[in-house]
Amino acid sequence: MNAPWHSPLDSGQLEVQLRQWQSSHPGQQLLALVAESDQQQLPLLQTCCLHLGIALAGGIFPRLLDGQGFLPGGAWLLPYASSANAALLGIHPDRGAGIAAQQMADQVQHMLQQWPAAQGKPTLFMLFDAMLPDIASILDELYLLLADQVYYGGVNAGSESFQPMPCLFDQHRTIGHGVLCLLLPSSANPVIAHGYSAPQKTTCATATAGNRIFQIDWRPAFDSYRQMVQEQYGAALTRENFYSFGVHFPLGVVLANQQVLIRVPVALEDDGSVFCVGEVPENALLIMLQAPSEPGTECVDSIVADLRQRHGDISQQALVSFYCAGRSMHFGQAALQEISHLQASSAAAPLVGALTLGEIASLQEWGYPLFHNASILCSLWRSA
Repeated sequence: MNAPWHSPLDSGQLEVQLRQWQSSHPGQQLLALVAESDQQQLPLLQTCCLHLGIALAGGIFPRLLDGQGFLPGGAWLLPYASSANAALLGIHPDRGAGIAAQQMADQVQHMLQQWPAAQGKPTLFMLFDAMLPDIASILDELYLLLADQVYYGGVNAGSESFQPMPCLFDQHRTIGHGVLCLLLPSSANPVIAHGYSAPQKTTCATATAGNRIFQIDWRPAFDSYRQMVQEQYGAALTRENFYSFGVHFPLGVVLANQQVLIRVPVALEDDGSVFCVGEVPENALLIMLQAPSEPGTECVDSIVADLRQRHGDISQQALVSFYCAGRSMHFGQAALQEISHLQASSAAAPLVGALTLGEIASLQEWGYPLFHNASILCSLWRSA
C-alpha cells in the first residue's frame, strides 16, 4: 500500500492501516488532506503518527474528492519519500509579505541543501491558510528570493465558510495563519486551467488594499460591479444575493501577456468595498467574466494534454487534483461531470484530491508562481 489511500479516520482502523503501511515502507512520510467535516478527528491521526514515529504534514479542506466525485469525509493519506521535507510556518498577517517570504525562503534553502541532486529540481508545493490576506504578494517576494531553484505549486486550505480556523498541521501541532512548505519531486510541478472566456471590455481597479477593492473606475466598487453585471449579463445584483452571485460573475485581472487571473468576490463590506479571494493590485486592469453555464470538456482536456506533454503516458498513475470551491459552487452538480471526465480522460489510478480556496501554479512549466481562483490544478504523485 504505497499509493494514496482514503481513511475514514476511524479509531478502530487508522492505527492498523498506518502500522501495516509503515512496516512495508519504513522511513516514508505522509501528506494528509483532511475533510472539514472530520476536523475533530485530526488529533487521532496526529497521535497515531506520533506513536508510530511517522512524519505527518497536511491541511484541512472543505471537501475531498476522488474520480467519482465528492467524498463524505475522512482523509486522503499520500505517502512520499523521506528525501522530501516539510516545514510548517506561522505567518503574522500584519508583518508584511516580505518578512513572510523570507521566513519561507530560509526554510526552503535549508531543505534544498538536503535534496538529492540526482533527483533534479524539486517542486515547492505550498499549503496556505486561505485567511492570509497577501498570498499573491508573498509569492512575488518569494520568487525574488528563490527564483528558478524550484518549480512552484500549491493550494489554499481552510473552511468554505471563509471563517478563520486552524487548518494546517504536522504530527505535533495545528495552526492557522500559516503555510506548509513541501519539497516534492519535479513530477509534482502542477498543471492548471480555468477555461473561462474573457470579454474585451476592461475597467480599472482604481483603489485597492490586498484582497479588497474599494473603487472600480473611481466609483465605489460595489456600485461599479453591480452595473457591470447588469449591463453585460442582464442580472440584478443586490447586497442580499451578493455571495451567491459572485461565483457566477468573477472578476479577471488582466496580465501583461493578456492572460487572465480569476478573482472570485466572496464578501461585500459595509463601506461598499468588495472582498475577493486573492489580491487585486491597485490600478490593475479588470474584466467582468461570466462562468460558463456548463463546464464542458475544454478545461480538463487542456490539463490532461499538458500532463501528457510533460510526462508521457499518465494512465494508471496517481493524480492529485484540486478543484476550486467557487468553481464547485457555480457548477453545482455539473462539477461532478468535470471530475468524472478528468478521471476518464487521464485514466489516473487513483485520482485523489480536495476542494480548495485558491490555487497556486505557473502558467508555463518554468514560470512564475501566480495565485488563481476558479481553477483545476493537477499534479502527478510519485511516492518515491
